Amino acid sequence: MIKNNKVSLAVNAATAILALVGSSVSSAQEGQRQSTVSLLLEEVVVTARKTEESMQDIPVAISAMNSKQIDALKIRSVHDLSIGMPGVLLEDVGTQKHTANFSIRGVGMRGSIPSFDPAVGLFVDGVYMGLNNGVMMDTFDLESVEVLRGPQGTLFGRNTTGGAVLVNSKAPSDEFGADFKVATDGNPDGDGGVNTYVMGAITGPLTDTLSARLVAYQNEDDGWFVNEFDGKDAGGSETQLLRTSILWTPTDEFDLTVRYEYQDTDGEGPVSQSHTNGSGVSGTPSNWSRDSHKFSNNERGFQEAGLNFLTAEANWAVDFGEGAITYIFGWRDYEFEGQADIDSQPTSLFHSTSETEYEQFSHEIRYTGSFDKLRVTTGLSQFSNELHHGEARNLLGGALTQHGGGTQEVDSISWFGSLDYDLTDQLTLNTGINLTREEKDVDVASLNLNVNSACSILNGDCPIDFSDNKSWTNISPRLGLSYSMDDETLLYGHWSRGYRSGIYNLRNTNEDSINFGPGPIEPEQVDSIEMGFKKDLNNIGRINGAIYYTELQDAQRAIIESDPNSGIVQTFRNAGDIGIIGAEVEAQITLSENLLLSVSAGYIDAQYDSVAGDLNGDTVIDGLDKALKISSVPKWTYSVGLVHEMELDNWNLASRVSYAYRDKIYTSDSNLGYVDDWANVQAGADLMSKDGSWTLSLYGKNLLNEVVFGGDTGLPNSTGPVPLGGTFAPLQKGRVMGVQVEYNFN
Repeated sequence: MIKNNKVSLAVNAATAILALVGSSVSSAQEGQRQSTVSLLLEEVVVTARKTEESMQDIPVAISAMNSKQIDALKIRSVHDLSIGMPGVLLEDVGTQKHTANFSIRGVGMRGSIPSFDPAVGLFVDGVYMGLNNGVMMDTFDLESVEVLRGPQGTLFGRNTTGGAVLVNSKAPSDEFGADFKVATDGNPDGDGGVNTYVMGAITGPLTDTLSARLVAYQNEDDGWFVNEFDGKDAGGSETQLLRTSILWTPTDEFDLTVRYEYQDTDGEGPVSQSHTNGSGVSGTPSNWSRDSHKFSNNERGFQEAGLNFLTAEANWAVDFGEGAITYIFGWRDYEFEGQADIDSQPTSLFHSTSETEYEQFSHEIRYTGSFDKLRVTTGLSQFSNELHHGEARNLLGGALTQHGGGTQEVDSISWFGSLDYDLTDQLTLNTGINLTREEKDVDVASLNLNVNSACSILNGDCPIDFSDNKSWTNISPRLGLSYSMDDETLLYGHWSRGYRSGIYNLRNTNEDSINFGPGPIEPEQVDSIEMGFKKDLNNIGRINGAIYYTELQDAQRAIIESDPNSGIVQTFRNAGDIGIIGAEVEAQITLSENLLLSVSAGYIDAQYDSVAGDLNGDTVIDGLDKALKISSVPKWTYSVGLVHEMELDNWNLASRVSYAYRDKIYTSDSNLGYVDDWANVQAGADLMSKDGSWTLSLYGKNLLNEVVFGGDTGLPNSTGPVPLGGTFAPLQKGRVMGVQVEYNFN
C-alpha cells in the first residue's frame, strides 16, 4: 500500500492548525474589495518568455489567469481552466486519476502509456513534468496558470510542439495572510455520494529576511456514479496534499524560494462504460447508451498514488544589462498502483493491474538582461528521469494472464537563447534557438511473451526480450517580427519549429515486434507559421486573435487495435505528414460598469498530407488511411460567458453563467473511437462581504448533464471463446452542483 497513514495524520493536523489560527484572526480588513468585473480585466503578468511581462505586450498566443481570476470563476482544476479556451483540450485520460491528455491546436496524442512523451509540456514552478501521471492538480493556492499555444521549443525545449502550460504556485509573503475554503458538491439527481473539499493556506514572515507558507488540502469524494452491478456509489477517491514553502531574501539583489509538496491519492479504479463500439459490435452481456452515465462493472478496482515534489529557485539581480541570473532545481518522485475493469462488464473477461515508479531531476540556469535596443535570454537546462512500469492482464477470469512492462532512462541537455532587437521604436525582431541532445535507454518485457507466468518489473524478475539505446539531437529555431501600432495594439508574426521526442513502447503486446514492437519511432517535427494581434480596448476590455498553419512531419500516432489474445494492442508509428490550418479569437468586453462579456472561438482544419503506415487496420496503405480524421482535433470550439455584480446593503452579489461548445473528436487514429460534440453550461453566484473576507458561493458545472468519456477504446468481438465486444470508455462526471464557503485575510 502506497498510502501513508503518518502523512495522512500530518495533513489532518496541518488543516486543524490552519483552521485554529484562522479562527483567531480578526476579520476586520481595511478598504473595499475589488469588484469581480475589474479583477477579471486586471492585467495578467506572465512568464511565457522566462521573464515577467504583461500578457498583452508579448508576441505569443496565450491565455492566462491570476489567482484572483481563478477564484472569481470558481475554477477547481486545470481541466476546468481550459473550458472556453479556443482549440485547447486539457483533459484527464480517465484510465488513471490525475493523468494528463493535453492537446492544443490539434497537436497531441492520446494514451496512458507512461513512456510516451506529450505534445503539450507542463511546467510547475518552472520545472518540466516528465511524466503525465499525477499532474492534473487542483488550482487551490496557485498564483497563476498560463496556456501558451503553438510550438514553444525555443525556450522550453522538446515536447512542447502543441504548446506549454505554466503552473505557478503562490510564494510566501512578508505580510500575514490566510485563506480557508470548505466546499461540498455532488449529483443533484440524488445518485452517487457527496464530494467534500477542505483547503487552507497561511503565510507570513518568520524573520526580517525569511517568510513561509503552509498549504493543506483534502478532498473526499464518495463517487458521483452508481454501479448498476451492485447499486452502490462508484468513482470515489480521497486526495490529500501538503505544501510548504520558504522565501529567503537576505539582500535586495538576491532571493531563494524552496517548495516541497506531498500528495496522496487513494481511490477506486476508473468507471468504465461498455457501449456499441465504432465497429458496430455491442458489448456482451451489458451494453449501454452513449448518452447515459450507466455502467455495470464487477471489478471496482483501486488507484493508489504518492507524490513527492521539491523545487528551489534562486534569483540574483546583476548590474550586467540590468539583468538577473535564475537557477531552478526540481526533483519529483511518483509511485502508483492500480487495478481496472477493462472489459467494462459484470463479468471477469479482461481486468488489468499496473504499477509505476518514477523519479526525475532537473536543473536550469539562465540569464535575462537588456542592452539599449537588445533584450537577451539565454541558459542551459538538464533533465533526467528513470521510469519503471509494470502491467498484468487477467483474461477469462484469470485462466489466461500476461505480465510485462519495462524500464526507461532519459537524459537530455539543452542550450536555449532568444534575442529581441528593436529595429525602430515600433518594430522588433524576435529570434531564438534551442539545441537539445536527448538519450533514452530501455528494457522491455513484452506482455504477450509472458503468458501464465507471473512476474514484476518493479521486482526485477520479468524476462527482458528487448533492450535498446538511442540518442537524438534537435534544433528548434524561431524567427518573427512584432509591431506596436500604438500603446494598445500589437501585431506579430513568426515561424517556429519544435520536436517531440522519439518514443519507446513499454506496453508491448504486438507479436510483430520487428515492425510494430517496442520501437523506437523517430521524433516528430512541427513547423508553424502564425500571425496574430492583441488589442486593448481603452480600459473597457481586450481582444486577441491569431491565424496559423502547422505542419507535422513524421507525425507520431498511437494505433489501438482489439485482439482476441491480448484484448488490446497499442503501437506507435510515424504515420506520415499532417497539415493544420486554424484561427482563434478571445475577447473580454465590459457591457456596463458591472457586466462583463467573455467570448472565444477556435477553428481547426487538420488532415493528412501523406501517410506512411496502415492506420485503419485493413493491412493496406491507401486513400482510406489518408482520409481519416486526426485524433483529438475538434473542428470548432467556442464559448460565451457573462459576469455581473451588484451591491446589496452589506454585501456584494456576483453572478456568472457560461456556455462552451466543443465539436466531436476522435479518440483513436483509426477513427473507431470517438466522443460526441458536447456543450458545457456552468453557472454560479457569490455573496461577498464588503471587505472581501467572507464569500458564500453556489455553483453548478456541466448543467446539461452531458456525457463525456476520457477515451473510447473498442474491445475484441471475443476474448478466447467468450463473446465480449463493446468498449472501454472511462466516464467523466455529469451534472454537479455545490456550495462553498471561503474566508480570506490579507
